[in-house]
Amino acid sequence: MTRSAHTDVVQRQFGEQANAYLTSTVHAQGSEFALLQAALDGQGSARVLDLGCGAGHVSFHVAPLVAEVVAYDLSQSMLDVVAASAAERGLGNITTTCGAAERLPFDDASFDFVFSRYSAHHWSDLGVALREVRRVLKPGGVAAFVDVMSPGSPLLDTYLQSVEVLRDTSHVRDYSGAEWQHQLSEAGLWVRSLTRQRLRLEFTSWVARMRTPEPLQVAVRQLQQAMGEEVRQYYQIEGDGSFSTDVLVVFAER
Repeated sequence: MTRSAHTDVVQRQFGEQANAYLTSTVHAQGSEFALLQAALDGQGSARVLDLGCGAGHVSFHVAPLVAEVVAYDLSQSMLDVVAASAAERGLGNITTTCGAAERLPFDDASFDFVFSRYSAHHWSDLGVALREVRRVLKPGGVAAFVDVMSPGSPLLDTYLQSVEVLRDTSHVRDYSGAEWQHQLSEAGLWVRSLTRQRLRLEFTSWVARMRTPEPLQVAVRQLQQAMGEEVRQYYQIEGDGSFSTDVLVVFAER
C-alpha cells in the first residue's frame, strides 16, 4: 500500500468516528496524563505539539499548563472536534493543524515538547516520523509517546497485529519496547525512561469505536477462541471477547 493510499484509509476510518473518540473512556482517561503533566511542571512558557492528537485529550490536559498547544492530526474531522471542544472548555491556546506525522509543516526547533498518545501504530513510517519529531524539537526538548506495545514474542506479536488489523484496517504496527528504543536512537533521540502499563479493552466498545464490520468482529472472536492457552492467558481474553494489552510510555530527549 502506498503512503497516499494509507492516508486515505486513516482519514476514512477516523473521520467517521471523531465524536466517538472524544467520549471514549479509554482515550479520555489514563494514568499517563499525570506523567505528561508532571513533565510540564514549571514550563509555563512552553510550546507543545500534540502529534496525532485524535480527539484532543492530551491537548486538553496540558493546555492549562503551557503557553501554546498545537493539535496535529491527519483527520480534519478529528481536528474540527478538537477545535469545538477546546472552545467549549475555554482553552484558547489550542490551535489545530492538519497533516501526516512523516511530514510536519513546522520550522526546525520550534517546540519544547512533542507528545503523542495512541497514534504511532497508525503511522506509515515510524522512523521517518521520529526524525521529524527530532527536527521540530528544540535542543534539550522532550518527546513522550504512549501506545499499545507488542510483547515482542513472535507468537504474541502475530496474534496482536492480527486482531488489530481485523478491527481497524488503518492499523500499521504495534511496536515492541526494543523496537521503540532502536527507532528512537536511530532518529537521534535519547531514551530517558520506558515503562509498561496494562490496559483492559471492553470488546463491544472497542469494535464500536471503529465501526468494525460484523464479519470482521466475528473473525476476531473466532481467532481469540482458536488461539492456545499461552495467548489467551497473556492477553487475559474473557468470555465476551474483552482483553488486556500492554501499553508503553516512553520519554526521550533531543
